[in-house]
Amino acid sequence: MVSAEAARNVVGIIGNVISFGLFLSPVPTFYRICKKKDVEEFQPYPYAATVLNCLFWILYGLPVVKPDSTLVVTINSVGLVFELIYLSIFCVFDTQNKGRKKVFLVLFGEVIFMAAIVATTFLAFHTHARRTLFVGVFCDIFNILMYASPLTIVKKVVTTKSVEFMPLSLSLANFLNGCVWTAYALIRFDIFMLVSNGIGAFFGFLQLVLYAFYYKSTPKRGSQDVKPSEIQLSASDAASRA
Repeated sequence: MVSAEAARNVVGIIGNVISFGLFLSPVPTFYRICKKKDVEEFQPYPYAATVLNCLFWILYGLPVVKPDSTLVVTINSVGLVFELIYLSIFCVFDTQNKGRKKVFLVLFGEVIFMAAIVATTFLAFHTHARRTLFVGVFCDIFNILMYASPLTIVKKVVTTKSVEFMPLSLSLANFLNGCVWTAYALIRFDIFMLVSNGIGAFFGFLQLVLYAFYYKSTPKRGSQDVKPSEIQLSASDAASRA
């Protein structure tokens, strides 16, 4: 019989693979930016937000905070590298300097904020349980916000009756990512991973329902110029997803 720990590791590896796919999802956007040598109307804020989310989950998964959470650390470390690469590309091709200064200011603020959280975690809390509680609350807040971010396009989808700006791959990856990490949290009960990823799976399901409902009324590509995607999740999401 497969042990709970072995099952948890298998589910965690699957979660890492799906989350990796989410972190790769912005690649077409940045390929376009590199090709045109211009960021056009794309915004850097989702990627900057994901940097902070990844940092929180890396802190959460450290042995001194939450033991036996190596897979949480690995995928968010990979995600952090991807997000920093995306932001670097953005700054290089921000020819009109529309967001470069803001990116630096946001990242600087995130470093200061994260340093304060790390100091508080290790100086004010001296047990795994208390550190997990303190860091876990922040992880849940940022993870839920990241999962919910694609829903900001709902109004446009409903008014235009088009899912052109709500990619199916992103919605499906969000749903699967939430489901897998929810299962991971249930095998060895982890309330913080369970809450944010359970809500994330629900948000992903809502996106899929919306996509299915408006898919047929969406204009086919080629009938009009396709604008840059208005949903930019690094995923997003990704995942921290964890």
